[in-house]
Amino acid sequence: MTDAENENKAARHRKRMQRKKAVVDAAIERADQEKGLLLVHTGNGKGKSSSAFGMVARALGHGMRVGVAQFIKGRSDTGEEAFFRRQDNVTWHVLGEGFTWDTQNLERDTETARQGWAVVQTMLRDPTINLIVLDELTYPLKYRWLDINQVLEDLQNRPPMQHVVVTGRAAPEALCDAADTVSEMRDIKHAFRAGITAQKGIDL
Repeated sequence: MTDAENENKAARHRKRMQRKKAVVDAAIERADQEKGLLLVHTGNGKGKSSSAFGMVARALGHGMRVGVAQFIKGRSDTGEEAFFRRQDNVTWHVLGEGFTWDTQNLERDTETARQGWAVVQTMLRDPTINLIVLDELTYPLKYRWLDINQVLEDLQNRPPMQHVVVTGRAAPEALCDAADTVSEMRDIKHAFRAGITAQKGIDL
């Protein structure tokens, strides 16, 4: 490629980036609101909870207080819990007893979910908690262990600057409609289907 062709290519690139910057700058200029966000991480792909816990790390980096409520997962030996429980600004609740196919008890699962939501309601009333992660909340909603209308009302009435992240598959449409941001993780390929067990540091 000649020098002239290189210069022409560089000039075209510069113009494209200038146009892109103008669009981005305009969008930033329009985004002048501040509010507590409701985010939903759903879909069949891996990474919903991991993404939420990444936000926990980000919030802690800003000196914020964080509350975590895990609804379905009954185990307390995950890497994220082992790490975040040691942090001064984190309150961590394991509210589940395992997946519904493990417990196989509808009445017990329903009561466990309701007791768990009572714990969450306390956090949702506390303006000093800046971020709340409701891990696997979509399952109690899907199975109707919790009343979706009550959950949405409690989320709506939380402190104005409190952020909430909900994770789990099959997020109800009403929850997605109420959310400010909804992300869907796609499942393209997963090691488990090849017979590989959950790995520490990756899945646990």
